[in-house]
Amino acid sequence: MKKRKMKRCFALWAALCCITVLFSGQAAAEEEGKVISLQQEAEAQLQKELGAFEITANQRELAKNNEAGYSVLDAGRGNPNWINTQARYAYTRFSDFSTRECELDMSEGSMAGHARQEGIGKRFDAAMDPENETDAFLISAVDYCVNTLGLDKDALLKELADAVIGDYYPSPSRCLPCIETILNAYLQSTLYHGADLAGETMVFPTEGGSAAMVYIFEALSHNRLLNPGDQIAIATPIFTPYMQIPSVKNYGLVSVDVSSSEEENWDIAETELAKLEDPSVKAFFLVNPSNPASHALSEKTLERLQRVAEKNPDLIILTDDVYGTFVEDFRTVYSALPYNTILVYSFSKLYGVTGWRVGLIAMNRNNVCDRLLSELPEEDKAFLQDEYSIVTAEPENMLFLDRVVADSRSIGLYHTSGLSTPSQVFMAMMSLTHLVSAEDDPYIRLANETVRARYTALMNALELPVDDSAENAQYYTLVDVLGVAANRYGADFAGWLKESRTEIDFLNDLAGKKGVVLMYGPGFSAPDGTVRISLANLNAEDYTEIAGRLFELLDDYYAEYESAAMPAEAA
Repeated sequence: MKKRKMKRCFALWAALCCITVLFSGQAAAEEEGKVISLQQEAEAQLQKELGAFEITANQRELAKNNEAGYSVLDAGRGNPNWINTQARYAYTRFSDFSTRECELDMSEGSMAGHARQEGIGKRFDAAMDPENETDAFLISAVDYCVNTLGLDKDALLKELADAVIGDYYPSPSRCLPCIETILNAYLQSTLYHGADLAGETMVFPTEGGSAAMVYIFEALSHNRLLNPGDQIAIATPIFTPYMQIPSVKNYGLVSVDVSSSEEENWDIAETELAKLEDPSVKAFFLVNPSNPASHALSEKTLERLQRVAEKNPDLIILTDDVYGTFVEDFRTVYSALPYNTILVYSFSKLYGVTGWRVGLIAMNRNNVCDRLLSELPEEDKAFLQDEYSIVTAEPENMLFLDRVVADSRSIGLYHTSGLSTPSQVFMAMMSLTHLVSAEDDPYIRLANETVRARYTALMNALELPVDDSAENAQYYTLVDVLGVAANRYGADFAGWLKESRTEIDFLNDLAGKKGVVLMYGPGFSAPDGTVRISLANLNAEDYTEIAGRLFELLDDYYAEYESAAMPAEAA
């Protein structure tokens, strides 16, 4: 596969944002004897990055009519092929109970009133059948909220009933209060690894993790916490669209690559983390466990990151922990550095709810963003006070997370902001399926065992070592195709393949000839020659079949390689 000499994907940001002052030193690359400027290099990288998902879409079309006539095996999607049923049954059952509560208030034809708080707890008890599995769960869930979380039963049920019916605007717009308590308990149980942060964490439910990231960048920019020319560090490899969020809005940020490598087991080396000690680096953005490498940061790295924050106390850290539950004893960066960290989480992968678009932003009540707001120049403070004065009488006291909420609706529509209340209830139901299970959640255990079985089947079939390290989420894996080729036919063949086929050629052939769709590794800033394989959306036997078809394609290539070598040998 042809080697490309170009900077990693962060030059892309520079090109998009029209940054003229980038990294220090000469930035150029040689290709075909010509010197390529950084701008040209960035544009070339832009073409590669934007094409990553288009490439996969094209491969899906090729795979439909593949030459072998095989059924299509699409391991390019991160969407899981499972769902959680308990939360869905509970949601619909509680919705039915709440509708009947509305009919008790007023009922005429298809018109009903609103749920009443007085006596709703007793009516709930009367309506639930403990012999019914779904009702029994709802009884346990409400008991947990009352006895463990300390919520008032009638207030809780009134909030949930109004919310699931959706007959009121979200109020407060950031998060319904009982639901915020439930979400905080879930986050503490699944992500904090023993740290007690639930009582000091604020939550803003959002339309998935991607929307959360967009809202955060918008608010950081609008509130002058990130300004054009500021440096933002990103842990790579990383999910491609996240690299594009700042550039799409022309935030004008200069990117710093903080990379991990397979040699470090996809952890971040101390020398890379040292880049964050520079106070000119304003923010650090990561996915943990990572995508596509699917590895969590080690405890050693979290400790190093704490030391980094001591040297750069103004550092804002954004962490997306959507895959955290797939790592046993996972510990989020937020639990190690709550003051500096903005946590993003999505229920999409674990519970099979990508179409629901349900995620959240969590921040500590004592956080770096609020301090930095208080230290802004008076001119900036005056500007922001004028901006937010239409939604609060004391704009100077408005917390950063509440500004995120306001900015998500362009401030003027703040009174209608916030995630839909039925969606908030569904998030609460998913959270409670975990919380009522105490320490051992059978659903999370089953999800982890499912991806582990698929990962093991794939690696064994590819004749590659299985990585059972504690940090490996095994939701995705990166496979070095050239390494597989060398293992099967030797280094000379791998060298020939590298020169005769690009990564795109290989992926197109795999789809068009063998009906297999994988993701383009360099599109995530992963090493050249790699492909990302999702372990989420096919069954274990399908991954064995993928390995077999990949070997078939390599066999075809090897036949071509031998044919090309024969004339030279005869001469």
